[in-house]
Amino acid sequence: MPLNKRFEFQEHTADERVIAYGSTLEEAFENAALALFEVMTDTNTIDAVTHDSFQIEGFDEQALLYSWLEAFIVEFDVNLTLYSKFHVNITKKGERYQLIGQAWGETFQPMKHPSRSEVKAVTYHEMEIIKNKLVQLKFILDL
Repeated sequence: MPLNKRFEFQEHTADERVIAYGSTLEEAFENAALALFEVMTDTNTIDAVTHDSFQIEGFDEQALLYSWLEAFIVEFDVNLTLYSKFHVNITKKGERYQLIGQAWGETFQPMKHPSRSEVKAVTYHEMEIIKNKLVQLKFILDL
């Protein structure tokens, strides 16, 4: 990873452009989820006290990434759950991709978790998955 970065943010008008890195596609997906929550709060303040499982399918890897991140946005909107630790397994079954994911975190506590930005959605706009020696996931979060 570039300078051992898990992810980085790039300037974008009114939104947040993210590049998540990984030595594997799974690791890059884990780092993309961490980046999502880093936009929302300081992930170092999130304790891994609850565990949730996610099963996601998509027609391609971009659809899988979109649905993976969107699942966390919905989880926060509905249950105020923040996550800081992730584990992902991705397989291809026929023409579809499947992600089995685990996430650990806790319920948002205003006195513990500093509010940064509200993430409304992940977008397909400028979404890109690059696989070389390093996997890069590029996506934009709508704030």
